[in-house]
Amino acid sequence: MNTPVRPEHSGLPAQVWLASRSPRRLELLQTLGFTVQVFLAQSSPEAEALEAPFEQEDPLLYVQRVTQLKLNAALEAMRAQRLSGLVLAADTTVALKGNILGKPQNAAEAFQMLQSLSNTTHEVHTAVAGAWLDNKGGTTAQNAVQTSHVEFSKIPETFMHAYIASGEPFDKAGAYGIQGIAGQYVRHISGSHSGIMGLPLFETSELIRQLQTAAQNRN
Repeated sequence: MNTPVRPEHSGLPAQVWLASRSPRRLELLQTLGFTVQVFLAQSSPEAEALEAPFEQEDPLLYVQRVTQLKLNAALEAMRAQRLSGLVLAADTTVALKGNILGKPQNAAEAFQMLQSLSNTTHEVHTAVAGAWLDNKGGTTAQNAVQTSHVEFSKIPETFMHAYIASGEPFDKAGAYGIQGIAGQYVRHISGSHSGIMGLPLFETSELIRQLQTAAQNRN
């Protein structure tokens, strides 16, 4: 008989609030055994406005800034609702030659992104910010960032057009998801596969352990 591996077996808490709409982040957290409750402090348009980069903003600084803003918004809303517990926020961006490739707004932009990534190597930055919110509104916070390098082989234009028509690229930074059919053109990755998907499991679990320890030391 298989014995389920529960979060406490890894020194992790049982429950996490996730301040993200991403189904991939939800699934990744669930693989660690957490009971995950999604908490959305903003509407979709508000969240998209928050993700707007500054002109010529460094991709690594951008992803950390946006993630912190997401966490801050979640904490403010949770305090207003008198909620407590561990809350996580994250953001992922694709960078090519120092330029941020966000979510494409239309088919032409998606094609341009995929064409630029074809037969080259780019970076994927994922930042994670977490806080332990106690029942008095106090917080203990931690953050982390993980960078991976992804090398694409040459992507045929016929595939690009069909892939864009499928609709998959439009909710993904860089116009692709490594866990989907576009993964067949990924020649090599250096870093974290789960980080490229949207949540680096190693860095996230380490961050949560640090938060749990710090919160326990405060009490």
